[in-house]
Amino acid sequence: MEPVSATPQTPVVVPELLDALRADLTTAGYTVEHVAELLGPVASGALDRGESLPALRATAPGAPAGGDPAAVLTRAFVLGAPVRADALAGALPTLGVEGARRLGLVDAAGHGSADEVRATVDLRPYAATDGTGEAAWWVASDLGELATGAALRTDHVLGVGGASVTLAQATVRDPRRRVLDLGTGCGVQALHASRHAQHVVATDLSARALAFARFTTALAGLGPDRVELRAGSMLEPVAGDTFDLVVSNPPFVITPRRADVPAYDYRDGGRSGDDLVRDLVTGVGAVLAPGGVAQMLANWEVRDGEEWHERIGAWVDASGLDAWVVQRDEQDPAQYAETWIRDGGTTPADRDAWTSRYGAWLDDLASRDVAAVGFGVVTLRRPVDGPPTLRRLESVTGSVRQPLGPVIAAGLAAHDLVTGLSDTALADLRLVHAPDVTEERYLQPGASDPRVVLLRQGGGFGRTVQAGTALAAFVGACDGELTAGQIIGALGALLDVPASDVAADVLPTVRGLLADGLLTPA
Repeated sequence: MEPVSATPQTPVVVPELLDALRADLTTAGYTVEHVAELLGPVASGALDRGESLPALRATAPGAPAGGDPAAVLTRAFVLGAPVRADALAGALPTLGVEGARRLGLVDAAGHGSADEVRATVDLRPYAATDGTGEAAWWVASDLGELATGAALRTDHVLGVGGASVTLAQATVRDPRRRVLDLGTGCGVQALHASRHAQHVVATDLSARALAFARFTTALAGLGPDRVELRAGSMLEPVAGDTFDLVVSNPPFVITPRRADVPAYDYRDGGRSGDDLVRDLVTGVGAVLAPGGVAQMLANWEVRDGEEWHERIGAWVDASGLDAWVVQRDEQDPAQYAETWIRDGGTTPADRDAWTSRYGAWLDDLASRDVAAVGFGVVTLRRPVDGPPTLRRLESVTGSVRQPLGPVIAAGLAAHDLVTGLSDTALADLRLVHAPDVTEERYLQPGASDPRVVLLRQGGGFGRTVQAGTALAAFVGACDGELTAGQIIGALGALLDVPASDVAADVLPTVRGLLADGLLTPA
């Protein structure tokens, strides 16, 4: 399928009509939980895989749940199917069909109760858990391929996707005065930021994206005094400003710069290779207040003969900021090409377009000797004073326990603690092992001493540390009663070795366990 050139309307903000819409959506029980209940597990699962037929059957007028107001809203605004005007009026009794039309949400074939009404936007419930707890809103965006049956337009405004949820869950959520949502899209990150920030500035180059963000935030009851929208590219709209937190799900996709390869506003930044991400990483410090944190999703090229962390590592070094980079995935050029060609709506069934675009991606990546493309979360922080002290680049490709935001916040705080501690001060601390830490011992049959002892973290990044006899005993004794130095002294006596030898063996790893959250100060 080729991208559709016609640009549909965007929703508009009419305060009194938004109040009516909000009341109707609430009364209808238009929530993630209730919609999943109406659809059932089979239809919900199929919808998650991009198949709408079971959901269409579950929400059909004659189906058991078909008359439920939330089913009517799901059929119209998620599935993109036509619904009768009287059915939509029943689901939105305060707003009415005419009110929905005035908000730019629907087009009506006529004025009769049996006339068909079609949604012009995607409006769906969204629920998530971030570092401040559970949250629920309604989010407006363009209708997707599943609803329209056509490939995405290049100015498509994406709704809530996996990347935006990943960023929302990874963001630190302690109270902040000013937050910047750079590249806001439909406004998802701004919604999350509004829960722990006094003021949010949300920017985007796309006027259509800002229209959706304005509608979504207004529907959530957030006016310009809470969420301010600014148009412009990258950091240009906020030049001269400073923020305590910057979040960004930028257009990081590495797309061939060729006329026959469509570039989508929501994912393609118009730069060659990974230049946009490089510029953001190296430049975001200009708008960070001292102690301010920037978190973003990113793609970076891994050139032939290089390790994955070399390129992104050079960028964070140039930034002058504390840096913690977690690579979550890595794809070879063919996998990367297939992912983003499909994302734009082209499938192998469209043989000519598929082959042309596949070749363009492979040629583009090969022109820069790209062996792989990494994906991950980048956390940067402006030191309050002095040079940066944190440079951590790690690959964590296994499952993690969400939300990660509190884990990252705790990791930053633990780094500061450990960096400022001498061994003497560390020995004076009373420590406890985190409640999610378990110990595994592996013994040969008949043996009394384990060959391997593993300390496992049940939450966060799920880290595993192999521990020697002394370290395992040290961690086991960390219940907050004794100082680290007292435990080390007791272990020295038990093992019949000098306490200084035990300290030299244990304390460097204890610093790492503190930084990773397996141990915490009592």
